[in-house]
Amino acid sequence: MSELEVPRIFKGGVSLDDRGYVKFNNDFDFNGIKRFYMVENHNEGFIRAWHGHIKESKYVCVISGAALIGAVSLSEKSSKPHKFTLDSSSLDILYIPKGYANGFMNLKNNTKVIFFSDSTIKETVEDDIRFDYDKWNIWSKNYR
Repeated sequence: MSELEVPRIFKGGVSLDDRGYVKFNNDFDFNGIKRFYMVENHNEGFIRAWHGHIKESKYVCVISGAALIGAVSLSEKSSKPHKFTLDSSSLDILYIPKGYANGFMNLKNNTKVIFFSDSTIKETVEDDIRFDYDKWNIWSKNYR
């Protein structure tokens, strides 16, 4: 049996000079991406979760604002969710492998999240698993 992949970050970067910023992610390869979509919530703190796929992998990038993103294995009964905070200061991209449910909460108004998928709409509709937003309740903020 092969080892289960885990979510991971492709680190982006920023270059600044007198003309402005260039944000980039030189480690991400679009090979295999079949579609993408952008999600923007109306209010800060809004939660969209949990949505899982057995066959589909996703890549997530925050292009405006900030988001708390969760990913949890569907194959391990006592799996603890992975938590990631992404913001638009760099073009970090979170990889969520097949066999995971995911969700996010925007941490700022005007947060825009782009999802890249390795599945077509038809493929993903046939591979759709939904859970209540609080099934894995990772949404509390830590005030420091």
